[in-house]
Amino acid sequence: MASNHGWGSIGTSRVMRIDDLQIAPLALNTLIPNWDAEQARQPDLQQTLDPSSGNPILSIHSWLVQDRGRNIIIDTGAGNGKSRPHAQYFDHLQTAYLERLAAAGVEPDQVDLVLLTHLHVDHAGWNTRLENGRWVPTFPNARYVFSRAELEFFSDPSNYDERHKTSFQVREDSVDPILDAGLAELVEVTGDEVVEGFHFHSTPGHTPSHVSIEMRSGGEIALFPGDVMHHPVQIAHPSWNSVFDADTERAASSRAWALDFAAEREAIIFSSHFPLSSKGKVQRAGEAYSWTFV
Repeated sequence: MASNHGWGSIGTSRVMRIDDLQIAPLALNTLIPNWDAEQARQPDLQQTLDPSSGNPILSIHSWLVQDRGRNIIIDTGAGNGKSRPHAQYFDHLQTAYLERLAAAGVEPDQVDLVLLTHLHVDHAGWNTRLENGRWVPTFPNARYVFSRAELEFFSDPSNYDERHKTSFQVREDSVDPILDAGLAELVEVTGDEVVEGFHFHSTPGHTPSHVSIEMRSGGEIALFPGDVMHHPVQIAHPSWNSVFDADTERAASSRAWALDFAAEREAIIFSSHFPLSSKGKVQRAGEAYSWTFV
């Protein structure tokens, strides 16, 4: 896998994808239970599928943003060396994530902000790394900004169940050390600007307090929608949820909001799991949407 994918620009800011890993673990009709087999024959979708298995390729990565003199990481991948018995694809990984970050010119102590869309296993793992048998903040000089309500949900024992048990592990080894170090900035998600240039929008469904992150720079807009979408087919069919969405009705509503937002503002979407460049634009024709990688 290529280490990095080059800088893109949004206004006066620069954005680069920092890979953690790529996987193709699930069949399309498992990842997207409403999947229609006729869609598999669409030529523009073939490039998003693994040629050996036919399964959709899911990229696990961060977005590194250089904005107003700050190094900002949006979501932190899966992390290394973490026990994930209920999520085997992420169990005791050893990836070159930090080497790829360094290749982009940024060392962990040079990161100023970490912005998190939600606290799932593949979005918060590199919050911490193992040092002398302890999980410590990977980015010791950063403020980690995320939803207070998301933390509260995954801290409440009454929410511990089969779906959420890995997320409780994530909270213990990848979030609690951030809290203990005093680096967390817990926010109320209202659509307002949480740090200069970045707005947190409520897009629940995938998790109860999932957020999508809007960036404004130089008159242009980017949207980092987290797991509102897992595969480009969901743009043509926004009612199709992924198997990982906890509340399917709210997830579909949030997806519709994100597509409207991006289409109306001509925003670049920087996706969390799409393969290829992982970024693109949404266009609307009547009630339908289409996706173009950029």
